[in-house]
Amino acid sequence: MQLANVQRYFFALLLASANFFACSSDSPAGTDNNAPESSSVSGVLASSADVAQVSSGDATPASSAVENPLSFAAVPSSSSQNVIPSVVEESSSSNESISSSSVADVAQSSSADDPASSESAGLPTDTPADPTAFWSDEFNGTALDLTKWTYETGNSGWGNNELQYYTDRTENTYVMDGILHIAAKKEDFGTAKYTSARIITKGKFEFTYGTIEARIALPSGKGIWPAFWMLGKNIDQVSWPTCGEIDIIEAVNDESVVYGTHHWAHEGQHAEYGNNTKEYYGTSYPMDITQFHNYKMTWDKSAITMYVDDFKYQEIGIEDAAGEMGTFHKDFFFILNVAVGGTWPGFEIDDSQFPNEMLVDYIRVYKK
Repeated sequence: MQLANVQRYFFALLLASANFFACSSDSPAGTDNNAPESSSVSGVLASSADVAQVSSGDATPASSAVENPLSFAAVPSSSSQNVIPSVVEESSSSNESISSSSVADVAQSSSADDPASSESAGLPTDTPADPTAFWSDEFNGTALDLTKWTYETGNSGWGNNELQYYTDRTENTYVMDGILHIAAKKEDFGTAKYTSARIITKGKFEFTYGTIEARIALPSGKGIWPAFWMLGKNIDQVSWPTCGEIDIIEAVNDESVVYGTHHWAHEGQHAEYGNNTKEYYGTSYPMDITQFHNYKMTWDKSAITMYVDDFKYQEIGIEDAAGEMGTFHKDFFFILNVAVGGTWPGFEIDDSQFPNEMLVDYIRVYKK
């Protein structure tokens, strides 16, 4: 106890000295020289009670605490219209530490030897399965595991005027060296000029809540549209968008930007809310999408949040979701696909990019 008293006395002397020198400094009164710079703002979509009335694709911010009304460009996805609900303000801490140097460190830590998605040389070896995962596919076999996935085939345009024919051929989907390859090709197939693949876990794995982790490299090129996303299990009963849609990863053309978007029905209309890695409330994550990156989505009763290499690029609040937005408290299934052309990327296709591939090292789902 006596030692503690001496320490407190010594600390008091230091504090008094510090105050003396601070008063004689050139800093303006009331200035905190150690105060952090103004933090960036991170957006979280309001619950269904705060969803603004949607008219002609415009939305009014639900919170008057935002000094300058935020304008959100529509983020088209695998099935989209331009309807954007309101947002509420949230203090962001997860992205504030991202800087050009930390971005470089993250990219380096994700393995400098990772190839572009259109290349196969030097791919990582088989990834050991994580015994703590609730569900996973490590793609360590020699073919797609059809106990987990089902092919969707055809060239119906898939609601987006896409140009490719989805096949179940090994030319478009194959597993090699612990990596799933989904290859878009320039070739005549039926009435289509391109082929690719689309696989789903519908009827084989559907779930509500959890943490999703995936290591993926995306294709890039004019007219290409890769996606890792989810649809509500009840789509056959209630149709889209009432079933809900969660786009974990989408990219178009050669932007090297990843988009995350949520879709649902609101008062009979299609509602959506999305963000991306290029601009997320004052933060940004420059990235080469053709390299492997670690993607994560956390989903619980309160919110659905998306990250790439720990950079947050999308979040939606669902804690008080009611009515049609309550679909985000129901089961969803996974979809992996690479589209060619369509409403979002457009119809100007660079044929020199083909074959162009999405590479998937693993997908894992964890439950608390």
